[in-house]
Amino acid sequence: MYCTRARGPLRKLVRGDEAKLYVCGITPYDATHLGHASTYVAFDVLHRLWIDAGYSVTYVQNITDVDDPLLERAQATGVDWQELAREQIDLFRSDMEALRVIPPTHYIGAVEAMDIVARSVVELLDKGFAYSLDNGDVYFKIDSSYKPPFGSVSHYDADTMAKLFAERGGDPDVAGKENPLDPLLWRAKREGEPSWDPDGLPAGRPGWHIECTAIAQEYAGLPLHVQGGGNDLAFPHHEMGAAHAAAWLDTPLAQSYMHTGMVGYEGEKMSKSLGNLVLVSQLREQGVDPMAIRLTILDHHYRSDWMYDDGALAKATERLEQWRRAAQCGSHYVSKDVVRELRECLADDLDTPTALSLIDDWAAARDQNTSESESEAVVKAVDALLGIQLA
Repeated sequence: MYCTRARGPLRKLVRGDEAKLYVCGITPYDATHLGHASTYVAFDVLHRLWIDAGYSVTYVQNITDVDDPLLERAQATGVDWQELAREQIDLFRSDMEALRVIPPTHYIGAVEAMDIVARSVVELLDKGFAYSLDNGDVYFKIDSSYKPPFGSVSHYDADTMAKLFAERGGDPDVAGKENPLDPLLWRAKREGEPSWDPDGLPAGRPGWHIECTAIAQEYAGLPLHVQGGGNDLAFPHHEMGAAHAAAWLDTPLAQSYMHTGMVGYEGEKMSKSLGNLVLVSQLREQGVDPMAIRLTILDHHYRSDWMYDDGALAKATERLEQWRRAAQCGSHYVSKDVVRELRECLADDLDTPTALSLIDDWAAARDQNTSESESEAVVKAVDALLGIQLA
């Protein structure tokens, strides 16, 4: 039970009584869209499932609260970058609370963890796994001898890696790099950019990938049971993080990687760059019940890519109403069978679409003669496991 099929055969995620989860967080330069929400709701279901199973869960999520996209947006809008970050972090947390996403054990910004991240870069330099360019920038050495080997997270070939690295924030053409795929660990200070001056490094700020590895080690300890995020993070972000952990600590970053599918709108992947965003905050302002938003997300398997449209939200709203009517008047289904089957659905790679269909059947069989206690058992399970508030 509590298994995943992600990138391989069905396998158990956790053995023992402790579970460690790390999910890559937001870069806070724009509001939470459904693509973000889909990822965090998916891992919230995993979090809830582990809690229900009695595990002691350490869940860590970062915030990339200093990075190029944030600084560029702040400059373009004339807003202080720290003010922009605070505003968007507050909005994100408000959206997550409305969607009933249980907060992580540790919610850590890169700025807050600057000393931790800087120390990891210095240690990589000292161990010979990193090098400095003439301008002070520090790069990590990609090496095929790391264990697990580089490429074992994404399983991409060299051509695909090169293409995605260039598209997803990499800098393959920087002069002086030993390998075009070598990722930035520390960016030396540039004019007009925020910077920090840690021991052993020039004034500057960290690269993206090392932040998550250092924060995960500090607040959860490696290896993680699960490293999670959108499937666009498999490469380069999770691949590079795994290489950092292998070199720095001689340990895997994670035992399992779980990647959520992309959410699209109007025929394209939902993204800030395209501007085709459906914002959680805007839906809430329009009076949409956050539970209907959550049900819209749960109606799709976490690994699937899917397109959002108004019909999906209308379906979820109708489903929510039916469930709430059933919660009030009961169902002739035997509640403990429903609860057991719900757990089984979710234990099989978080099969939320099947879980929702199961509760649909329960709701359709509502019966005024069923005892309140039987109905209450299902309502509590739907709340605890799916995060849907019916009462």
